[in-house]
Amino acid sequence: MDWIIFAVIGAIGIYGVAMYNNFVKLTQRTKEAWADIDVQLKRRYDLIPNLIEAVKGYAAHERAVLDEVTSARSKATQVHVDPTAVTASQIAEMSGAESALGASLGKLMAIAEAYPDLKANQNFAQLQSELADTENKIQASRRFYNGNVRDLKIALQAFPSNVIGSTFNFKEEQFFELSEDSVERDPVKVSF
Repeated sequence: MDWIIFAVIGAIGIYGVAMYNNFVKLTQRTKEAWADIDVQLKRRYDLIPNLIEAVKGYAAHERAVLDEVTSARSKATQVHVDPTAVTASQIAEMSGAESALGASLGKLMAIAEAYPDLKANQNFAQLQSELADTENKIQASRRFYNGNVRDLKIALQAFPSNVIGSTFNFKEEQFFELSEDSVERDPVKVSF
């Protein structure tokens, strides 16, 4: 009879250790996914000044849009998110800054459509291609991050893993999503 009690206690202990390790893995994967977003955003920030310079020569009278993109980039680069301790307010701030930057980039691309010589420029075409590739990578990174956040939330809410999660103080992370009033949800408006 004693061996049955020891076996049950041992099985519970092994399960507890496995759940704890699973929470550690999910937490680290979420942090890694946030770091991936950060890398792609840095790449985007580095491309934007080159893109603006390429457009300047062709669309000098579109100074307001160029200034808007520069300002949005500056604001987005000033948002600091610590990948080891991402908070909901940091994610909301980053999401807002990225939404504004995305909207201003949309306006810049719309302006470029009005200048055939600019569209034909090899440097601009390469920068535009790199930016499109970066935007795709940012979207993939966001999906990867949100998938990891989802998995962590499920583990923290499902029984019996929620017992282990709450016992060891594992916390839910916030999804990286657009706010309801996000400018990225609005269509790009450009007037000439």
